[in-house]
Amino acid sequence: MRKVFIIAEAGVNHNGDMEIAKELIDVAAAAGADAVKFQTFKAERLVTEQAQKATYQKATTQASESQLEMLKRLELDTTAHELLMTHCAQKKIAFLSTPFDEQSADMLVSMGLGIIKLPSGEITNLPYLRHAGKLGKKIILSTGMSTLEEVGDAVTALEKAGAQTGDITILHCNTQYPTPYEHANLRAMGTLQEAFPDCEIGFSDHTPGIECPIAAAALGAKVIEKHFTLDRTMDGPDHKASIEPDELKALVQGVRNIESAMGSGRKEPSPSERDNIMIARKFLVALRSIAKGEQLTPENTGCRRTGSGGISPMRWDEVLGTGAIRDFDQGEGIEI
Repeated sequence: MRKVFIIAEAGVNHNGDMEIAKELIDVAAAAGADAVKFQTFKAERLVTEQAQKATYQKATTQASESQLEMLKRLELDTTAHELLMTHCAQKKIAFLSTPFDEQSADMLVSMGLGIIKLPSGEITNLPYLRHAGKLGKKIILSTGMSTLEEVGDAVTALEKAGAQTGDITILHCNTQYPTPYEHANLRAMGTLQEAFPDCEIGFSDHTPGIECPIAAAALGAKVIEKHFTLDRTMDGPDHKASIEPDELKALVQGVRNIESAMGSGRKEPSPSERDNIMIARKFLVALRSIAKGEQLTPENTGCRRTGSGGISPMRWDEVLGTGAIRDFDQGEGIEI
């Protein structure tokens, strides 16, 4: 079974500082994530001057700063992308980035990215979806704020533009930062899998802790994405809703433990417990000395742990009433 692909979402938690961005890559690699993901955009192509910040952004950034001004501070230019991709290669972790417009997607493709991550906010952007679909790349589609019908419309748009169904991974997502646990709705992954059986399903998480991503792995998520930061107290829109380095490491280990624990689904003794059969199970033994030819009865035959096996008590009806084939000492395993 292919292991869960874990994306450590750096997003804009670099605060526009390349040294912080590189340190985020270091943390993601050390935690064992498969990829670290940033965001690619030009502020003017993303928002208007009148666009308001989200409530969580207002609470975590300067009130006087517009969304446009905030995003300008967080842009990464082509040179920055190249430097970060080089650093990822050195740290042996995949580089990913979410393009928020067509030109950004083209830039990422020109730089060699084989996976395009589409953000939740673009799921109703038909021109954008058509452009992404014709790029010939694997697509990861986040579905925050959307209905099942909207997800279907987006997948259809991608496919009609040229994307292969088997190359599309759909991530269940809630875009509130942080997401209340009661709104995580992990069972929606099953709904998505049923509706889109030829797509892989995953989970992009914004809950405060690491429990939901680990649970998502148990529910069959093939891709898991989680925002992380160097320090939740840093200034910036997403830090407070992100996990810190030790938590990211625990998340990765938790997911790996869970995917290992899922097993084959066959109900049979595991290799690690087979030796315990002889120790923990009871077998038929003589409750007192039994002479050869004496009838075996509940008074002289019982079930005890022997540590060495013997006749299973499931053969109780078969054994009782037969004659002892030899003398048995008290505590000795019965033979027939």
